[in-house]
Amino acid sequence: MNNLGHRFGGNWTEQKLECVGKYLHAYTTIMNKQHFQYAYIDAFAGTGYRDMENDEDTEELMFPDLVAPEVVSFHDGSARNALEVEPPFMKYVFIEKNTNRYAELEELKKEFLLKAEFSEDMIECRREDANEYLKNLCGKNWKNHRALVFLDPYGMQVDWKTIESIAGTQAIDLWILFPLGTVNRLLKRNGEIRSSLRERLDLFFGEPDWYEVFYQLAEQISLFDEEQWQKTGDIFTTIEQYFIERLQGIFNGVAANPLLLRNSKNVPLYLLCFAAGNPKGAPIAVKIAQEILEGMQNPSQLTLLG
Repeated sequence: MNNLGHRFGGNWTEQKLECVGKYLHAYTTIMNKQHFQYAYIDAFAGTGYRDMENDEDTEELMFPDLVAPEVVSFHDGSARNALEVEPPFMKYVFIEKNTNRYAELEELKKEFLLKAEFSEDMIECRREDANEYLKNLCGKNWKNHRALVFLDPYGMQVDWKTIESIAGTQAIDLWILFPLGTVNRLLKRNGEIRSSLRERLDLFFGEPDWYEVFYQLAEQISLFDEEQWQKTGDIFTTIEQYFIERLQGIFNGVAANPLLLRNSKNVPLYLLCFAAGNPKGAPIAVKIAQEILEGMQNPSQLTLLG
């Protein structure tokens, strides 16, 4: 391990990885008894490591390539956690566009290829744009294949068309880290959002209707009879409900209780959401995911998988 690192996370990161990790174990346990070829795809894989110095919602999350932080201490990231799941996946695909992070993933691959249970063709690292790679992959024949995709972007890098492509396979389970704090930060109180950001939000949500959902006309008309907009009252709840409804419109099953992740100042940062694509498997997949999510929110109620 070198000192490049991946400065990202905090207690909320622990929650995220624990939640997804529990589902990975349940997924491979079930799929190990099926006839499908099944894979784990981490679309923003990072380095496979992370450090715990920073748990705040900073500009690094929106513009990660502009930040070159020093690393203090390392912990396992999503890629390593997935490789350690028992029983293992048949295939692992780690996608990372950043050159330095990609190099770290290649080192992680070399480390696990030393283990008897892994072969060269089981672990694939791709230095590509995640959106383009996934849309191309999802356009192939999925009759005999299944996958679990983890979308863990640094900000709003995921396009809605990518999520639609994943749902369209009817063969993929999806965990996605929705950047609740970033979206809220872009929604100016007075509704005046510059065109470039509105276009980014349009791509992110797949439609421009988000504006009428997140804003409402002010009760008082201005002196010049111009329309004035203001952000809705409980904006975090409004954003959450809107995104879950968007997922429900394209997937066969969606967990109704996404995990709200906050930083050390109790500020909402992310929603960890789950959706299942396969119509036959969706009910049990959603049931498992919802129980895990409920257990993360109320640990005393977690009974599944110990």
